[in-house]
Parts: sequence; structure tokens; C-alpha cells
Amino acid sequence: MEYPAFEESYLRSVVQRFLKHKLAVTGLVIIVIMALLAIFAPIIAPMDPNKVTSSFEAAPSSEYWLGTDQIGRDVLSRLIYATRVSLMVGAGSVVIGISIGTIMGLLSGYFGGWVDMLIMRVTDVFMSFPQLMLILVVVSVVGPGLMNVILVLGFLGWTGSARLVRGNTLSLKQMDYVKAGVALGLSTPRILFVHILPNTIAPILVNATFWIAGAITTEAALSFLGLGVRPPTASWGNMLTEAQSLTVLTSQPWLWIPAGLMIVIAVLAVNFIGDGLRDAVDPKSLK
Repeated sequence: MEYPAFEESYLRSVVQRFLKHKLAVTGLVIIVIMALLAIFAPIIAPMDPNKVTSSFEAAPSSEYWLGTDQIGRDVLSRLIYATRVSLMVGAGSVVIGISIGTIMGLLSGYFGGWVDMLIMRVTDVFMSFPQLMLILVVVSVVGPGLMNVILVLGFLGWTGSARLVRGNTLSLKQMDYVKAGVALGLSTPRILFVHILPNTIAPILVNATFWIAGAITTEAALSFLGLGVRPPTASWGNMLTEAQSLTVLTSQPWLWIPAGLMIVIAVLAVNFIGDGLRDAVDPKSLK
């Protein structure tokens, strides 16, 4: 009967420590604002992001706050809609990758033996290739596109989570409550997902936040190279393709600086949240 009270007290202490981390709270506020921009983009954006106007490469003005691109589309509207793409890539790939990595790590750490060896050798094979190079090859084979990018990042990025969960599972399965569950004849899925998994959620969440930041930058890199989200769909990465021209870099900064700043701000915000979560769930910080 004391467990619910203990869990409630622990969660409250984690939240309190997180709220004391000013950068983490700032990052959370920024991500919430970006999420609201993505959700309410049709209402917030001044015009359709794909609408072509008669003003080509127009500088920022009262009519076009961030100017227009080379074919007359409003940069601010495209920037707002591009927020959807980055958040979808980050969240979607993390859900897929964390799910695969968690299951693999639980099975590997709990069963050990040949199961552990097989899963870890597969993990080693995936980790032996430079990740960005592997992603580029796979995306070039399956083709660019939002869903393809999410799936590729998810299915190729589970290895870190698998190793993390495996390490925690190896430790947790030696605990008395797990041994008691085995002695009572509880099913393996119940032991894994009811008794072991909840006690390894904290490091998984911390790992997920840093993964989101990596997914956002990877999507931007793929789109910049023409292997990510295809135009006319707006993404921060394909908006940066305009910066390949020296003329744009030097005389039309409104075409690339806003997208670059959004990537930097989003990645920093997510990393700050990850730092805050890591400090909040660290047992050494418990008073």
C-alpha cells in the first residue's frame, strides 16, 4: 500500500527538480510554442505556404515580414508550416526507435544467453556503419519523403536505446521483487513490462529527448541534400537549400537565416530539456 505514495512522492520530487532547471523550463516553453505553431499553422500563417505571389525575392516588409523566396512564396508562412515537419520527424522517429530499442533491450537483458548474443551482434552491425552515411544510402534507395524519413530514422536509430535498456535490465532482474515475481510464476511479459520497464522509463525519456534533437538535424541535412522532404512541402532543411547560392548568402539572408535559426533554437531547446530531465531523475540529486 505504500508504493503509490512513494511513486507520487518521487514524481513530485522529479518535477520540482526539473522546474528548478531554468534552461530546461525555457526549452520546454519553446517546444510548447513550436508545437502550438505546428498545430495552429493554418490559423497563424499569414497565407498558404505554397501560394505564389507576384513578388519574387522580396525583402522583408510590412506585407511580407520575412520576405518571399525565389518563386514568390511567403517565407514566414513556409517557416511556420515547416515546424510541423521537424516536430513530426522528431516525435515519429523517436516513437518507432524507442519502441524497437526498448523491446530488444528488455529481451536481451532478461533472457541473456544466445538471445542476448544475437541481439547484441545485430546491434553491433548497425552501429559499425557511420549512421548518417547509412541513412543516406537507405533513403536514396527507398526514396525521399516525410514518411520515409521518419521510418528510416526510426528503424536505424534503435541501437542506443537497446543498449541502454539492456544495461538497466541486467541490473533490475537481480532485484528481489523480480526474483519474487519469477518464483510466484508470473508470466515473462508481465515481469518485463509491469515490473522492469517502469523502472527504466526515466533513462529512456532522457535518451529520447536527445534523439529528437538528432532527428531534427538529420532531417534538415537530408532535406538540404534533396533526400528528405520534397518541395513544395516546406521544411527547414529544404528552405536552407536556397543558401547554396553565394548571391543568396550575401544579399538575401531572409531566405536562409530564419530556417537556420529555427533549427538551432529547436535543437538547443530539446537538449536543454534533456539536461533537465537527466538532472531531475538522477538518484544522486535526491535529498
